[in-house]
Amino acid sequence: MTDKLVIGDFNKSSWSLRAWLVMVTADAVFDTVQVKLEQPDTPQQIGQYSPSGKVPALLLGNVVINDSLAISEYIAETHPNANLWPQDAQLRALARAAAAEMHAGFTHLRTQMSFGLGTGDDAGPLTEDTQAEIARIFDIWGGLRAASKSSTFLCGQFGIVDAMYAPVVFRLRRYGISVPAQLQSYVDQVLAYGPVQQWLKKAAAEV
Repeated sequence: MTDKLVIGDFNKSSWSLRAWLVMVTADAVFDTVQVKLEQPDTPQQIGQYSPSGKVPALLLGNVVINDSLAISEYIAETHPNANLWPQDAQLRALARAAAAEMHAGFTHLRTQMSFGLGTGDDAGPLTEDTQAEIARIFDIWGGLRAASKSSTFLCGQFGIVDAMYAPVVFRLRRYGISVPAQLQSYVDQVLAYGPVQQWLKKAAAEV
């Protein structure tokens, strides 16, 4: 039986994007089950698959993994050749810490700069808390690239930590937030990454 990844709208679900990118990057074999968000029956539709009532959820027969980071860790363990975490132990720990910080934090950025794939939107004057979170993200990106000596993704090749921050790239683009010159190449790499482009094409077809 083929594994199934339950996701929300391509245009709306940042957490679905994260898990989907990891699975496509690992060349995992899976079917996609999509649930339209913000509909009257959305809770019932998601509830068929995910006991948490949230997406994404990875269905492994009778087993359900219903968290994007847990899904990513499972894929990393079952697809070791994908190298979704850095090989170096210290760099791997830094990448895991950065992914966990994204997974658990940055609530002000999420609130003021909602996820979307478009451009030209106005978030209004950014609060001090939102500005501080953006600055923290830039510090994380710069620190990982310096530690890994990477000129492409955060730790060399695209991995889980990049998937965790990919929605931030779209948030920055959507609201026209300036990126430090030394990090612009990272943003460009994420936007040009093959699976990201695949997601964008699916989102365009969804509208």
